[in-house]
Amino acid sequence: MKEILSIARAQILTSLRERVSLFWFLIFPVFLFIVLNLIFSNIGQEGQMHFSIALLNEDTPVAGAPADFSGIVAQAFEHAATKSPEGGQPLFDLTQPEAGEAAKAFVARERDAVRLGRLSALIVIPAGFNQSLLTRLATPGAPRAAITVYQNHGNTGSEMAAAIIGQMIAGIDREILTKAGKFTQDDAIPVVTSWAGGEQQEISYTDFLLPGIILMGFFVTGLFGVPGSILFARDQRILRGYWVTPLTVPRYLAGFTLGQLALCLLQFVVLLLLGRFAFGASVGFAQPLPAFYLLLSALTFLAFGFLIASVAKTADAGMALANVINIPMMFLGGLFFPTSGLPLALRVIVWINPITYLAEGLRSGVGVQTGTLPTPLTVAVPVAWIGACALVASRRLRWDVAR
Repeated sequence: MKEILSIARAQILTSLRERVSLFWFLIFPVFLFIVLNLIFSNIGQEGQMHFSIALLNEDTPVAGAPADFSGIVAQAFEHAATKSPEGGQPLFDLTQPEAGEAAKAFVARERDAVRLGRLSALIVIPAGFNQSLLTRLATPGAPRAAITVYQNHGNTGSEMAAAIIGQMIAGIDREILTKAGKFTQDDAIPVVTSWAGGEQQEISYTDFLLPGIILMGFFVTGLFGVPGSILFARDQRILRGYWVTPLTVPRYLAGFTLGQLALCLLQFVVLLLLGRFAFGASVGFAQPLPAFYLLLSALTFLAFGFLIASVAKTADAGMALANVINIPMMFLGGLFFPTSGLPLALRVIVWINPITYLAEGLRSGVGVQTGTLPTPLTVAVPVAWIGACALVASRRLRWDVAR
């Protein structure tokens, strides 16, 4: 046990003394966490969301009707596109057809704008909307004309705008039915929003980001720290000196792994304290499920480090290989932003990337994201990667340059 602790201590001190290791281990995660928070921490706060949308009202008022319902809907969005008396930015930048412009031409143009990302959403109130709503008021359960909202499913801003538009339409619908005396609580339209935790607590971007940054810290520590330490020690014939002592390879690996886990724990504490006291993060990791995913993540990325060490012939080659796989795995794992709507070629990387499953499992465990993947799958894929990496490393890893 003494030998194992000595190797762990040496691994920790080496990582803290080496400037390159210290950068990837601590400075880079902290720097990225601060930068992303400063840029995106206002997402979802009042006055910070602004979407460009288009609105087409194809309906006309019904003679003798108590109200122009399609006009009420249109006015609600026009009001949301009006600056407040205090001068704050409105929620929407609204585009409507010009006088005499054909409806089909307007819809075709604005749908292309949504598809190309120049517009967040297009709302079309169909002809007959007023009459269908009057029929519904007179005959509960009668079919009604639907308002169409065109959105770009691969665009996060478009999806957010569509969700807000849906909530506004549901609120208008409820108000109309309430004034007509036709509304009951069972008629309420449920609204589901993303990034919402339990207990009706709104989740900030900081709470969403913190688990991803912690996983990223574990990832770069395993990806760069493990092969860097092992390959450098092998190239400098330091490992050869170990093997002439009673120290065995299993004990060396045990001490090395213990040292890496200690570094991950130190990373976790630093990032958690930074998130909580500098940016007001409120997520809690002191639960069995998040703790399990943190440990699984550290072991998974440790296995990746051993895989690189077994494939690369020198320390420089190991660092080059780590850099090649670092960016695609890190940014296509959903650590910083959702990965929905990617092209098929990139979605394949997302599906086989263990970070995707670890990030979802950890965020679901701390309550900042509703899981879309089965829980067993978020465990099985990382475990499969650990097994595959261990198998390759056990057959290819050379502990001595002379062997």
